[in-house]
Amino acid sequence: MPARYRVLLTQGAEQDLESIHEYIAEFDSPENADRVLDRLATVTEQLGSMPDRGSYPKELLALGIKEYRQVFFKPYRVIYRVIGADVVVFLIADGRRDMQSLLARRLLGA
Repeated sequence: MPARYRVLLTQGAEQDLESIHEYIAEFDSPENADRVLDRLATVTEQLGSMPDRGSYPKELLALGIKEYRQVFFKPYRVIYRVIGADVVVFLIADGRRDMQSLLARRLLGA
């Protein structure tokens, strides 16, 4: 049986989820907002058993950074890092946004 990782969300990732939910609830429907949030929660929880399944974000690979991985629930990207026995989710964002600057700000402190 493979080891189970603990999945943790940074404050930034939790705020991302709140923003996504508010946006969908306002511009689509509260039901769809709940559904998307449930799916994103499922995707992040699955990282606890399979953290290595994600790909490397191309924006970070271009900088030679391989500590972070990503999984998708289209159009959303969940960016995370495995640290010891924890899977730490740093960013949950619509992949259609300017990911380069978003990742630089959130992950690299630029």
